[in-house]
Amino acid sequence: MNGTSHRQNPDEASALPPAPAIEVEHLECGYEGKVVLKDVSFTVRPGEIFFIIGGSGCGKSTLLRHLVGLNQPRAGLVKFLGQPFSAADPATRRQILRTFGMLFQGGALWTSLTLRQNVALPLEEYTTLSARDIEEVVALKLRQVGLVGFEDYFPSEISGGMKKRAGLARALALDPAIVFFDEPSAGLDPVTSRKLDELIREVRDTFGTTIVVVSHELASIFDLADRVVMLDSAQQGIIAEGHPRELAASSRDPRVREFLRRDDLPKPGA
Repeated sequence: MNGTSHRQNPDEASALPPAPAIEVEHLECGYEGKVVLKDVSFTVRPGEIFFIIGGSGCGKSTLLRHLVGLNQPRAGLVKFLGQPFSAADPATRRQILRTFGMLFQGGALWTSLTLRQNVALPLEEYTTLSARDIEEVVALKLRQVGLVGFEDYFPSEISGGMKKRAGLARALALDPAIVFFDEPSAGLDPVTSRKLDELIREVRDTFGTTIVVVSHELASIFDLADRVVMLDSAQQGIIAEGHPRELAASSRDPRVREFLRRDDLPKPGA
């Protein structure tokens, strides 16, 4: 031994690629003894808009529920920002839950609460902020999604698109590093859907938020996605990964080409 050692200098450290926002390793998902997905592995990069795509019944929402802890994987591992989540103890899971937000299909707002009260819930649950500070954060989040003036409306008093935006405001309440979307365009007309897509991109561009979207909507997939993974029910797992336009143009898998080249929705390059 020559008595010297090599220490990583700051320039070398800055040259290293950032750790993945999400790591999924050999995940197996299912319900009541039935396997839906098996051996699912992928990573999501920080600040990426990442889509989980595929036809109906392929397991998109099932995968999402297992990623965020609503269901426990049968096997495999999920990590958020380098921390194991799926096998973590309750205290650690609660800590990690603060690092991500979730927008469900229907917004999942409490119908008996105003928009203001809905957005305040995670702040009351996970922080020690004063009532005044919570009020200020709620006002900021509702302003970010374009709902100024609707703070005291109930979910039954606003449109479907506004419910999605209110759900997004609540998902952003804790300034999460990662936000998950489950079929965000479901039930929306094309114009409202496009505006929601623009809002999703704005959130990523403004805050550097990592975005994970479950969707089968080609308009959103081609417009927003940096990368996708495509699931297939027969294979019970991933059959393609990459940029959607590249997959549509060059995939040798007929299932991938058929899904991404549907005649009734935008084509690659359109």
